Amino acid sequence: MRVYFTGLNYFFRSMIFIVLGFYVQNSYAARDFLVDSEWLGEHIEDEKLIILEARYHPHRYFTIGHIEGAVQVQRFKDLGDNQANPVMRFPSREAFQNTLRSWGVNDDSTLLIYDDSSTALAARIYFLLELYGFNTAQVKILNGGTREWTAFEELSKQAPSIQPGQVTLKSANKDLFIDWQDVYDDVVSRRDDQVVLLDSRPKDMYTGKVIRHSVLGGHIPGAINIVSLEGTDAQNWIAEKDLAALYQTIPKNKTIYAYCHDGFRMSLAYMQLKSLGYQDVRLYNGGWSHWGNRLTLPTVEGDKPYNGDYDL
Repeated sequence: MRVYFTGLNYFFRSMIFIVLGFYVQNSYAARDFLVDSEWLGEHIEDEKLIILEARYHPHRYFTIGHIEGAVQVQRFKDLGDNQANPVMRFPSREAFQNTLRSWGVNDDSTLLIYDDSSTALAARIYFLLELYGFNTAQVKILNGGTREWTAFEELSKQAPSIQPGQVTLKSANKDLFIDWQDVYDDVVSRRDDQVVLLDSRPKDMYTGKVIRHSVLGGHIPGAINIVSLEGTDAQNWIAEKDLAALYQTIPKNKTIYAYCHDGFRMSLAYMQLKSLGYQDVRLYNGGWSHWGNRLTLPTVEGDKPYNGDYDL
């Protein structure tokens, strides 16, 4: 009987180590959405593959060229609400659905997205797809953009012929975004300790040293600054352990409200955090281009979340 229990204890201890090992190995979500040029080479002829290019300067789709067959994404017109102020508030479901259909996207399409901005523009497309219920298991991002691809293949300057698609999107997932009232209530006013407000912009914009895309400089009271583009290097995502170190000050059991100027850097932060296993990440619809142009909303300058009257 004693031997039996000893063996049983050994069994349970072994199972605990196996479970712990599994947990450690899977403490980060998979990076299956990141693919390389080899993946693209293997799938470029797939009938259901739609390639999307989003360049910072859209004219370079024609002047520099694009991967053959890639559809041009015009980052402001296609990825924002053309009638809103600012224009980079999320487009409506109907507008984004029509845009996707014009790109030839169907419900069963596989999307390969790339940009020339360290995947920040691609991340905006990915987020909008997730926001409106498209199956993101069918969405890939080309890590490194065209850098590796052009080592073996030439770029095209001809736009492809597109057969309109029939994709059907869902209503916006309200768990993925917040508006200024949520930020003002939860962070500025109540200082909810279960919410982390994340400013993904460059440091000099966070401090107010540089004012861009808004009348006011600085940041929203209570925001911490982690620059999402520091999670990339030479158009590629940095190693998972290094990315985890970048965000190590944010507990995984918190709700994260992220913002940037116009919706791209915060979308990259969203994807980075989700890839690290953060469960509740929400984006401020409009970001600093909205908050920083509302002259009555409070702002803080400097390198601390709060100062002045808001530091009391």
